[in-house]
Amino acid sequence: MNKETVKILLAEQRALIAGTTLIPRPFEPEPSLNYAFTGLRRAGKTYTMYQHAQKLVREGLPADAVCAVNFEDERWGNLTAGDLDVIKQCQEELCAARPVFFFDEIQNVSGWEKFARRLADQKFRVFITGSNARMLSGEISSTLGGRYMVREVWPFTFSEFLATGGIDVSGANALSKNAREIETRFDTYFRFGGLPEVAGVAGKREWLSNLYQKLYFGDLLARHQIRNDFALRVLMRKVAENIGSPCSFNRLAHAVSSAGKRVGTDTVIDYLGYAKEAWLLFDIENIEAKFCERESIKKYYFADNGLLNLFLTDPVAALLENSVAIRLKQTRGGDVFFYRNGVETDFYLPAEQTAIQVCVSLDAPESRAREIRSLRKLAKRFPLKKMDIVTLGGEEVIAAGTAAIEDAEDRADCGIGDGTGGEIRVIPAWKWLLENPA
Repeated sequence: MNKETVKILLAEQRALIAGTTLIPRPFEPEPSLNYAFTGLRRAGKTYTMYQHAQKLVREGLPADAVCAVNFEDERWGNLTAGDLDVIKQCQEELCAARPVFFFDEIQNVSGWEKFARRLADQKFRVFITGSNARMLSGEISSTLGGRYMVREVWPFTFSEFLATGGIDVSGANALSKNAREIETRFDTYFRFGGLPEVAGVAGKREWLSNLYQKLYFGDLLARHQIRNDFALRVLMRKVAENIGSPCSFNRLAHAVSSAGKRVGTDTVIDYLGYAKEAWLLFDIENIEAKFCERESIKKYYFADNGLLNLFLTDPVAALLENSVAIRLKQTRGGDVFFYRNGVETDFYLPAEQTAIQVCVSLDAPESRAREIRSLRKLAKRFPLKKMDIVTLGGEEVIAAGTAAIEDAEDRADCGIGDGTGGEIRVIPAWKWLLENPA
């Protein structure tokens, strides 16, 4: 590499960081640790890294000691692991102060792991980002040798999204004071998701469509050399149409094949794996299932509501459950399941002894009975401290023993009348998202 070109690019990137106005996100790194940020494209990994670079400069780090590289900038060309050391040499020639390294989308450089480990061994501070879940694989974790703390970066939470419009929900009376504006902005967040740039874009759907094309053609088709692009496109649509429903690999393979392009189960397994590697999808398992069924029959969700909404014509129910799934996955990680054995409960958190149902409205008696039945049957299977029904609007508390189910057999099964199962809280989604702790 030409060193003068490298130095120009480094100076340009420093200026970009210094001149970028950011919406602060919660991030207080341990001073002795290095960090690897992973997650969906445009979720805010780069800005989280920039935020810390700006903070270090405010606290006294010389501005020229920031060594930042965006490896998706085409001007870097096809870098090799050896080129990474050239970048380090150029930085040391530019500034005598010990540098702090900020490497964006570093997975684009083959062999980056050993370089990152060497920097850590030499006691440099290093922050890296990547949009591929393979950065979390056992092999790479072993290569990095525990020298990096992995932090998943998700799209904005609802409270962060509100902050982009100047709405602070941290005060004691903030919710009641700003309730009308919060509910209005919730509709935008609900339909277009929380990717940071969406908040300031007028053509939100077009922006999201362009991002999905980048994910589809870049992170899926090109990276994995997929030739059956029609099958992949149909699979993503079928997953979107089945949000909230357990899907087996065989079922999805049949659904794709019936659309006109035959695929096998192994291909579906591969494609779903690629989508999860790109952080487009995530899944949860049935806590009641045997091991083989846990692996093969799962519920799939999109990492952002805005991307899911691109696929749907009647999206409300799917978006509602997807928004709850995102928040639970973001805050609870792997401790999120669903329950299916006779009845189905949307989400079960065993560590917290909490169950959550999602329903657009409880106005219809049959819907009300169904949701209560599912929760109270689960309460007879597992001890529960808390039961919620998340809706788009209703709010109430259904007391233990409430005669909300008319069928005598269901009443007996659910323990209604004898106090089994405790009270059930009905809460609107916007309020549930705001109160749910990170």
